[in-house]
Amino acid sequence: MPSSALLLHLTSRLDSTLSLLRCLVEHESPSRDKAALDALADRLTPLLADAGASSVERIPNDRGGDHLLARFPFGHDPDPQAPDAPRPALLLAHFDTVWPLGTIDRMPFRRDGNRVSGPGTFDMKGGLTLLLVALAALRDLNLAPPRPVAFLLTSDEEIGSPTSRPLIESAARRAAFALVPEPPLPGGALKTARKGVGRYTLSVTGIPAHAGIEPEKGRSAVLELAHQIIAIHAMADPAAGTTLTVGRAEGGGAVNVVPASATAEIDLRVSSRAEADRVDRALHCLLPALDGTRLALSGGLNRPPMERSPAIASLFDRARAAASSALGLDLAEGSTGGGSDANFTAALGLPTLDGLGPLGAGAHAEHEHIEVDTLPLRAALLATLLRSL
Repeated sequence: MPSSALLLHLTSRLDSTLSLLRCLVEHESPSRDKAALDALADRLTPLLADAGASSVERIPNDRGGDHLLARFPFGHDPDPQAPDAPRPALLLAHFDTVWPLGTIDRMPFRRDGNRVSGPGTFDMKGGLTLLLVALAALRDLNLAPPRPVAFLLTSDEEIGSPTSRPLIESAARRAAFALVPEPPLPGGALKTARKGVGRYTLSVTGIPAHAGIEPEKGRSAVLELAHQIIAIHAMADPAAGTTLTVGRAEGGGAVNVVPASATAEIDLRVSSRAEADRVDRALHCLLPALDGTRLALSGGLNRPPMERSPAIASLFDRARAAASSALGLDLAEGSTGGGSDANFTAALGLPTLDGLGPLGAGAHAEHEHIEVDTLPLRAALLATLLRSL
């Protein structure tokens, strides 16, 4: 692999990178714990300043943890509204995790050879750490990118980004491109396409009756729901990347009563907006199979699909050339069924690359971990892309 000043610099700082990662992982930050999230935002603010941010704006959020927006001018006009200011590169990371408080006690931050494990290491405090050290390296080596950097850190990605989505979309409309250090695909491939994610709830109302004396006077909501589940799964088109899963269903009460109510929670995954629209129409056109029952549908598309547009393909080609030239790294690309905040930026037409985090495995699982020796290279990759794109 060709030598790189960036890579050598970041390799020499591996111990401090691991210390930073440990600091973030041991500060637990469940998505719905405002106090824990705000305390981590308190800690991240000086870390962003230490990495070279000229300003760190704290964005209050009364429905969850506060968000942060840091600006790294790199010699450019720090005012994004200035007439000649170049559009910034947008970096997106979230600091919430799926793990409840206390997880660190049974899953402590631990290094075992080339593996570092702990809650949130892979998704995505490892990626957040890479951004901080990559930005600091650019400053330390006086390697100014051709455009300023806007770094948005959000607190609710793991629960669908309900409060941060407007911030992400606003930042995307002002940006030149977006880089997202979510976990990569196996082997380190970037993500240039992601499925869109929908969440729906179907509620069924039936007619209760005594199950032994006059069952014929009832209309079973559970039986109606069974008909609807079959119809819902029939809407899938795996060849087009469309899947529907009724992941939770419940209904009824006493076993000797014809059930009067039932509900199903539906997960939708789509590769294109056209498929999302098709399925949404079909779900809203569901009709009862049993006379006397009623249906009510709520929910919708939570994250639009990240489709591999020509702009994303072009950005990846330039990123691959830069990685090969500067680092001797042969980047690959692929798609995934999971969603991230990259879905929002890509849906607005902003060229976006995702999956730039460290290699590892086990997102949301007990064996969550990252590979230590990939940290300098992936940080160097991020820094290289900021300099080259």
